Amino acid sequence: MTHEHLTPGSRVTCRERHGAPDAHPGEGHETFPLGPSLLFCPGDRPDRFAKAADRADAVILDLEDAVAPENKRAAREAVAAHPLDPARTIIRVNAPDGPDFDADLRALSAHRPRWVMLPKASSLSAVDRLVGALPGVQVVALCETARGILAAPTLAAHPDVAALMWGGEDLIASLGGTSSRHADGSYRDVVRHARSSVLLAARAHGRSAIDAIHIDLADEDGWRTEAEDAAASGFTATACIHPAQAAAVRAAYAPSPAEAAWARGVLAAAERHSTGVFEHEGRMVDGPILRHARSLATRSLASALDPRTPAPHSPDQQSPDQQSPAQDS
Repeated sequence: MTHEHLTPGSRVTCRERHGAPDAHPGEGHETFPLGPSLLFCPGDRPDRFAKAADRADAVILDLEDAVAPENKRAAREAVAAHPLDPARTIIRVNAPDGPDFDADLRALSAHRPRWVMLPKASSLSAVDRLVGALPGVQVVALCETARGILAAPTLAAHPDVAALMWGGEDLIASLGGTSSRHADGSYRDVVRHARSSVLLAARAHGRSAIDAIHIDLADEDGWRTEAEDAAASGFTATACIHPAQAAAVRAAYAPSPAEAAWARGVLAAAERHSTGVFEHEGRMVDGPILRHARSLATRSLASALDPRTPAPHSPDQQSPDQQSPAQDS
């Protein structure tokens, strides 16, 4: 979708909102066109499916952590029969080394989902099993163990992997730790390293990168700040566990008026200069800075044309205690 085809009310994809990477070595167009807000919803709560899809850019129907063992079968049946738009629906199956993985794939074989999230991803063989059972599926590899983080570059190189996501809580559990964050809410060093590693692996192979959930629903400033950092760092989407987070993520990925004005000014100045490097508002502008400006301008236009994008700290964003979470944490 080009800019001239965007009209008010159009659904805006992650690629249009975020700006696809330029064709530089190791980079390519977005392979996962959903986002920026991806909202988890328990697979055994079909009464919440439509609401979750309405609140976010895409919904993740979860057959794994959000579903108790005794409800796995009912969740499979509900997810396989869901009426949601397949283009905006991701299904998280159970881990490939567990007893429910093959049952999930059998249940989904007739449904033929477009997007499937593979948890505890750490090997190409698991991706191949998934793709073999669901031909044509695009895989979101969730790197959330020590092995998975180290395997991120290999997973990103698989032709059927569209995006990488990372997870901090399972990572810490795999390390034998007890907490992914310090008392002030900031990530511990090993978790920050994992986050950066997955982002670098994804983008180096031209794949999209999805930032992890923020489990502290009371820390509204924390998850807004984290989403803003994700957008500025190059993530293309952020996973959420509550509708209020989805609204905040959408606002965080939308450039501020000042950022949008700066980007327009830089691009206009570039039209007036024939040299590769020039000065704008006291700052040197070269190729990388122009790419920053193009990305901001694209995201700004897409956000402006998406009627669901709230202004930062908009009154329309209800706090978590005013809404029911899409996924029990």
